[in-house]
Amino acid sequence: MRGGMLWYVLAALAALLLLSIALPVPRRMWAFTLTAGKYLGLWLLDVTRLRWIGYKVAGKPYRRLERPVLLRRFCEDMGPTFIKFGQIIASSAGLFPDRYVKEFAKVLDRVRPFPFEQVEQILAEDLGRERAGRIVRLEPRPLASASIAQVHTAELDDGTPVVVKVQRPGIDRRTRADMKIMRFMALVLSKVLRDAALANPVGVIEDFAATLAEELDFRKEAANLDRFNEIMRELGHRNIRAPVPHDDLTTRRVLVMERFSGVRVDQYDVIRERGVDGEGKLVAGLRAWFQCVVFYGFFHGDVHAGNLMLLDDGDIGFLDFGIVGRFDDRQRYLVTDYIIAFSTGDYRKLAAVMIEMGGAGGDKLEMEAFVKDLAETYSPLLKLSFGEVNYADFLPGIQRVATRHRVKMPKEFILITKQLLYFDRYAKALAPKLNVFTDPRLIFSMMADIQKVRASRPQPAAQA
Repeated sequence: MRGGMLWYVLAALAALLLLSIALPVPRRMWAFTLTAGKYLGLWLLDVTRLRWIGYKVAGKPYRRLERPVLLRRFCEDMGPTFIKFGQIIASSAGLFPDRYVKEFAKVLDRVRPFPFEQVEQILAEDLGRERAGRIVRLEPRPLASASIAQVHTAELDDGTPVVVKVQRPGIDRRTRADMKIMRFMALVLSKVLRDAALANPVGVIEDFAATLAEELDFRKEAANLDRFNEIMRELGHRNIRAPVPHDDLTTRRVLVMERFSGVRVDQYDVIRERGVDGEGKLVAGLRAWFQCVVFYGFFHGDVHAGNLMLLDDGDIGFLDFGIVGRFDDRQRYLVTDYIIAFSTGDYRKLAAVMIEMGGAGGDKLEMEAFVKDLAETYSPLLKLSFGEVNYADFLPGIQRVATRHRVKMPKEFILITKQLLYFDRYAKALAPKLNVFTDPRLIFSMMADIQKVRASRPQPAAQA
């Protein structure tokens, strides 16, 4: 009987093991646990110097595995969801420690493409044979390969040049499982992490989950493209646009859109060779982006060099609307107050806006010290030349000031500042004499826009 019971227990354990391998979340938990164990073991070998001894015995050069390196390798082993999170870390200086930001920059271009046969399969499944047949001359080699999707050039059967964005196979199921693991780990960290209320790991993961969910539905990106083009028409910016999506060829996993022809905004030598007025283009692009923020509460949330182009026809092209910022009316008004306070050097007002945006850590805030630290951090952007400003340290510097005074940094604040720094970085190369934070053309036009927004702001009811 004991033997029968033993076999019953073993059979039950085997069934549970098979079930855990078959179901997405338990399977990813296994992968997470085993991968985490691997890198925890490497870290322990480093701490105990056993790894150093092994390398010396083998006659190999030894290099200690720092925690950012271990975490970056862990994310690469865990696949697209974790790589995507790593890419967000890499582009979010100020939200994460600088050494992690620099280390995760290595995952920005390390995403392997998936086979072309799977691209064709997804097109057939989502579009059907007839609609998929309208896409011809589909280039097998991807134009770009990212953690969520990859892009191929193609033509429509009427000769229209397009790009085809196809989601990675199975990424939706995997990300849902991975997000449950990330939420659990964030909850654990929030209990043990010092200053957790300010770091807010749970909030970071929830924001990441919301962004990822939107990025995984290409119909939403197509709607963002249409919305941006609609806003540009309403604002009268005829030479600023996003690719027009082909709605009849767009699904949750497939996005077919207009193919832009031009140069990235960071191809400085090519731009100069073409005799393009880079300074004028940047001023126009920044003005349009800013008007989106203050008038519509809608804006491109990732204006890195790969997503901003100077087109062959002279227009300015904004690409990749997977990440967009959205503000309600209160946030729009706060952003206008922030811009005015920053550009005029009113650091007391800037401190008040930051506190209202994110909130302060109790009654212990020393306002005078906070204002002084903000002045020291922000003033270089208004006073120094481009060559003297250390842009890489700017957002981390703001974060250090906020943490020192226990003021939360809202993600909207970081998002806005990051885009302004992108524009300023391009200006450093294309227009060395331009400072996007003090240029009269920009400041006067922004102030005019801000006055319009303020005039539309509802006034508080008069006291009886």
